[in-house]
Amino acid sequence: MTKHAVCLFALLAAVAGTAPAQLISIKTVPVAQADQFAIFPSRNLGMGSVSIAVADPLLDPFLNPAKGARLGAPYFFGSPASYSVSSGAGGGRTLPVAAAMRSGSWFGGLALALQQVDASRRDVFGPVFFEGDVVPQGSLNERSHGNQMAFAMLGKAVPEARLSFGGSIFWAGLNAIDGVDLLYAGSQGIKQFGHAVDLRLGLLKEWAGDRSLEALFLYDRLRMTHDVTYLEWFWDPGSQRTLQRPRLEHNRDWTDIWGLHLEYERPLPGAGWRIGWLATGNRMSHPKIPNYEIMSIPRDPGDSYAFNVGVGVSRTQGPATFGVDAIYEPIWSHTWADAEAPVATRLGGTIPAGGKTIENDFRFSNALVRIGVTRDLGRTAAVQLGLVVRSIHYWLAQHDNVQVSMRNQEEQWVEWTPTWGLGLRFPELEIRYQGRVTNGTGRPGVVPNRTGTWLDVGVAASNIIVAPSGPLTLGDVRVVTHQVSLSLPLW
Repeated sequence: MTKHAVCLFALLAAVAGTAPAQLISIKTVPVAQADQFAIFPSRNLGMGSVSIAVADPLLDPFLNPAKGARLGAPYFFGSPASYSVSSGAGGGRTLPVAAAMRSGSWFGGLALALQQVDASRRDVFGPVFFEGDVVPQGSLNERSHGNQMAFAMLGKAVPEARLSFGGSIFWAGLNAIDGVDLLYAGSQGIKQFGHAVDLRLGLLKEWAGDRSLEALFLYDRLRMTHDVTYLEWFWDPGSQRTLQRPRLEHNRDWTDIWGLHLEYERPLPGAGWRIGWLATGNRMSHPKIPNYEIMSIPRDPGDSYAFNVGVGVSRTQGPATFGVDAIYEPIWSHTWADAEAPVATRLGGTIPAGGKTIENDFRFSNALVRIGVTRDLGRTAAVQLGLVVRSIHYWLAQHDNVQVSMRNQEEQWVEWTPTWGLGLRFPELEIRYQGRVTNGTGRPGVVPNRTGTWLDVGVAASNIIVAPSGPLTLGDVRVVTHQVSLSLPLW
């Protein structure tokens, strides 16, 4: 990674963990991201979350509310989940409960969830020396913080037209996003507060021959504030000593996403074969990006355009179902730094206040492959295995309008996630355990310099990543997620 400051970010979407096709994430460093918002039950999670040509009756209504028309008997579910990042880099637990039902041509659902997020462990690398004084290194608040989430869905079916439509709203009151507690180098405390909102309007059209077309429009909004406390050193002439005083910074983290998603499925001539296609477009606005301590360019707004196209194939043969998805994601992103005051350029010109001092143009060519299999063991049990592989490849062109210079950078890496699951079906209820572990990612930090002065060890969350002004290092970590879901028919 380069020593120069570059705006590097990954977007948090309220249900990004469960909607990888509808909301497209952007990453510019291989940062470990926890599945903090994957709170809904899924029948396909253990088989790599294959979804294009394999129906997921538990998860589908939460992704596209129009698919609630496929609900049969009303049911209640609970899907407690936990995740952990190796090397003490964070973790959390979520307890969601929900009910979904249908009455005539109307259908709907409600869900509530409570979440606990553990702060990442802050390693201590020893004291810092200031003119003969030895001062212990401060640590971040390591308490757990709670989030609250709510979901509501309502829709209507038109049986004579084989058409259904619906809308949903997801709201999260957030006091902690995984990893943000270590984004601010040298801070003594961070208070996070804000909310996320996800609005969706869905349409589902079905034809004879088991063919279907779905359309989804969404708006996703994140509004977070980070109140960060630093202890800064100053020379006190009266006492002739170096003393500390607190300094409070307010940082805003804002993102808006507008999205359109289309998906078509149909059977193939061979027995048990199905095929599906999808296309998605996201327009993202980043009006406020936090001024992280490791970031040498303050106030970086920007906008992005992300797309994906994919195809999926599945086959059901007796008690086994196999599926594979292949998705390509082209993405373009433009970010910049605003001048707080007039700035003189190297060639003698002047950039006015509010002008762009640095501009970053990113071009991504990403790919995603999901593959999985489910095998029924008699009438009461089923096992699942799967694998998710994501390749991220981007090019950066950075224009420094102050120095009147330009540089190019290319980065590429691969993330892979094995998945597994076990299901038990009984007449009264269905129980599923599903797990996954993400590899090929790490936690970024800045190594101490040769003078021994502490610079930073930072951890990136799933919303904003920026490059440090010193050499970037990544320690390998794994993100392990476990989920147990219980589905119970109400009557």
